Amino acid sequence: MVALDLQNTLTFILAGGAGSRLKPLTENRAKPAVPFGGSYRIIDFTLSNCIHSGLRRIHLLTQYQARSLEEHIRFGWNFLPRRLEQWITCRPPHHGEVSKWYRGTADAIYHNIDAIEDWNPTTVAVLSGDHIYQMDYRDMLREHMEHGAALTIGAVRIPVSEAHQFGCLSIAADGRVIGFVEKPKENAPEIPGDPGFCLASMGIYTFETVELVKRLRADHEMPAGEGGDFGHHVIPRMIEEVPVYAHFFRGPGGDVSDDKPYWRDVGTIEAYFDANMDLCNVKPQLNLYREDWPTYTLWHNDPPAKTVFSEAGDGRRSDVTDSLLSPGVVVSGARVQRSLLSNRVYVDEHSEVDECIVMRGAKIGKNCKLRRVIVDKWNDVPDGTEIGYDAEADKARFAVSETGIVIVPNGYRWS
Repeated sequence: MVALDLQNTLTFILAGGAGSRLKPLTENRAKPAVPFGGSYRIIDFTLSNCIHSGLRRIHLLTQYQARSLEEHIRFGWNFLPRRLEQWITCRPPHHGEVSKWYRGTADAIYHNIDAIEDWNPTTVAVLSGDHIYQMDYRDMLREHMEHGAALTIGAVRIPVSEAHQFGCLSIAADGRVIGFVEKPKENAPEIPGDPGFCLASMGIYTFETVELVKRLRADHEMPAGEGGDFGHHVIPRMIEEVPVYAHFFRGPGGDVSDDKPYWRDVGTIEAYFDANMDLCNVKPQLNLYREDWPTYTLWHNDPPAKTVFSEAGDGRRSDVTDSLLSPGVVVSGARVQRSLLSNRVYVDEHSEVDECIVMRGAKIGKNCKLRRVIVDKWNDVPDGTEIGYDAEADKARFAVSETGIVIVPNGYRWS
């Protein structure tokens, strides 16, 4: 087994995505800053993977609505010792005399090429900051070195029926990538020896530094529409000219027998809602309680969650089942079922909260009924409010997803 040289690996996390399909949750925040799982932000999962994997030189590339994300990083992720040349730093777009947003993923790295040249690493890891998963990147880095690859692409096994949602890799028997198809509607390339399944790119890459810099400079010179993105432009050219390999994604610990390691692109309201609701199951697919792989986040000095009242003569009773209660939550004589309540949420008397995601600091008044609702931060839901029971009334007031999930945005003005 080859020895890893993590000291000479530089990491970039692409965290500037607008997440347009998650609106209105992304109206005022980037997708990686969207709360998830009660106490976390989406970005926390990639950053926690980095910490556990020994990747401690991290540049977070921000862009769209970056304030919330940058504050989260500044207050919650500033614990690495700079004296040991370890850091997590946000790098907003800096284009010199060109005032434009990044053209794509490759363009984002190109405009931060100074960070590569300043550090001069042997390997560069490029990660996505808007997916939910647990992964030891050392497995991927080790395979990259063993193959002598110019590029290694993290890939997840998916059914052919889902191939139209992803960029799919064609691979040889030894794992070398021989083709790439973006969101194929038919004839998706199947995994050799595994009919019915494809390899979808996870949007995470390990590059040899010299090769990466050369490719970025060449890509930058391409005409508009022919450059700027790894998946559409850079990688297809590399496949034809240099060794590119796929790394089969597996969870922490490298258990290759696990054919369903958890990885989710929570890029739509439905996917986001379902991934959160899964955490309420007795055995959720994503285990947040692993002692060997905790998910780190910004710590709030909130008191323990509590429930109060048990039919004290006036019918008030707290009834909480199959739910996640974050620190600072108070359920006061209300019923909560299959819901996630973030820090400092308050649910008042005789209210019912079913299959809901209630974000930090929100207050649910008395005699409210909420079903399949996402309540964004700091909302104060008035007494007697009903949401999720009358589709037409909900659509007149709020954004409603295709499957009827209602989103109450941050700062909603109640009439």
